[in-house]
Amino acid sequence: MRAAVRLLSLITGGARFAGLGAVGLLIPGAITAAPAKEDPHQPVGSRTPHEIVELASGLSRPWSLSFLPDGSALITERSGGLRVFRKGVLDPKPVAGLPGVFRAAEGGLLGLEVDPAFATNRTIYLCITRGSAAANASAILRARYDGQALTEQRVIFEARPLKDREQHFGCRLLFAPDGTLLMSVGDGYHFRDQAIALNSHLGKVLRLRTDGGVPPDNPYRGHASARPEIFTSGHRNMQGMAVRPGTREVWVHEHGPRGGDEINVLRPGANYGWPAVTFGIDYSGEPISPRARAAQFELPRYYWVPSIAPSGMAFYDGDRFPEWRGDLFVGALAGKSLRRLDIEGSWIVGEEILLAALAERIREVKAGPDGFLYLLTDAANGKLLRIQPLEKRGGATP
Repeated sequence: MRAAVRLLSLITGGARFAGLGAVGLLIPGAITAAPAKEDPHQPVGSRTPHEIVELASGLSRPWSLSFLPDGSALITERSGGLRVFRKGVLDPKPVAGLPGVFRAAEGGLLGLEVDPAFATNRTIYLCITRGSAAANASAILRARYDGQALTEQRVIFEARPLKDREQHFGCRLLFAPDGTLLMSVGDGYHFRDQAIALNSHLGKVLRLRTDGGVPPDNPYRGHASARPEIFTSGHRNMQGMAVRPGTREVWVHEHGPRGGDEINVLRPGANYGWPAVTFGIDYSGEPISPRARAAQFELPRYYWVPSIAPSGMAFYDGDRFPEWRGDLFVGALAGKSLRRLDIEGSWIVGEEILLAALAERIREVKAGPDGFLYLLTDAANGKLLRIQPLEKRGGATP
């Protein structure tokens, strides 16, 4: 790409650098998740030479990335802009027609999903925060994108209850294998006890129809004391969701407090335990719960202590990096790196820390249709990066 700037070349072995230096969504046929092993955190090396290419900069706190059928990409900016990257160039102006959002602390324009039938219906879904400092919520905006502007906008869902704090909105979106739309809603930070309460959307994964309605087979539909949109409960603040290739499993990750970031595999109606159980402690150093696990709650597939602050998540199933096929990639904000989780069968058996030399907060990770991995960095001058195989120059690897 003409404007691409090579930032970093990672050489075989995972520790040497050139340049800058060093359970399942159980729709029939799903695979049941296995809990995390006692100590799954085994470092693994890399034998996959790759490099990072900067494709664009000047993004204002970019948050989410989705590809369109023509190969272009839409990028949300937390500050409220929707940007387009096409033909190797970032459009200088945001997409027109985007409504205002509640922009404060962690709120703004966040999650993004492109309708699977976009080629015919031109529909996208945006997770936004709405309201005011005194009363705000995560919501889903559905709109048509004609290549230049958004039209036919409609808020199809808004979480309840409204809250008077500006943290932990969640706001990742994902189309499940059955065509329903999944939405993560954070616990609101100061409202963490509502993560287990079924009369609240806070701290939940919700499952919706594309018009915002409730699917007839949702686990709590028809329960008088429960919100019918709830699919799973007991979550803290989820900013990563992905479908595992070759299965119908939906994997999510969520921020822990001080320690206790988790990767979970969704099972309808399951409770993942926050804040009754956690591997972390409060920011004050005080315990949140005396228990890390209990029989009535789902065990995480993987967890981090200390926290890495995970955001963005993608399984790799492309042809550019055969050695990575089937592995899971997670961005780290506090950890300022990209994590590759080596998966064998139902187990995460090791973890590789990538891109630590960049010292960038990684907000989003997506596997592109071209077989490359794409990243967004969380910064006022955010960047779009691409991971690609290391090119040989002059017949030898530099």
